[in-house]
Amino acid sequence: MKQIKSSKGFTLVEIMIVVVIIGLLAAMAIPAFQKVRTASQTKAILNNLRQLNSAAQQYYLEKGAASAAYSDLVGQNQYIKTIASVAGENYSGLSFDQSDSQLSIAAPNLGGATTIVTYSN
Repeated sequence: MKQIKSSKGFTLVEIMIVVVIIGLLAAMAIPAFQKVRTASQTKAILNNLRQLNSAAQQYYLEKGAASAAYSDLVGQNQYIKTIASVAGENYSGLSFDQSDSQLSIAAPNLGGATTIVTYSN
């Protein structure tokens, strides 16, 4: 009897090469993804600070006040309904003064360490 050897399929070396290539691609993609994610979170925080600043300006015009608390600006019947946290930041401690030209907030989960994000108007 004659034995027929099948040549279908991949060898172990070919499979290992494919696995190594996939690992290298993943090793390059993960840091790039982290960088994009951090940049996106920073922009979202800046947008939140910009919204809070605009609400404070509106509050100053309507109330004739020179300062405002976070609770004066954010709430169901206020200028902003809700502010969503994107990197563990807490906006409720912010106070707003008409003379302030910038707002800063600490974001503990932004890029792996606590980062200060500042918005200047």
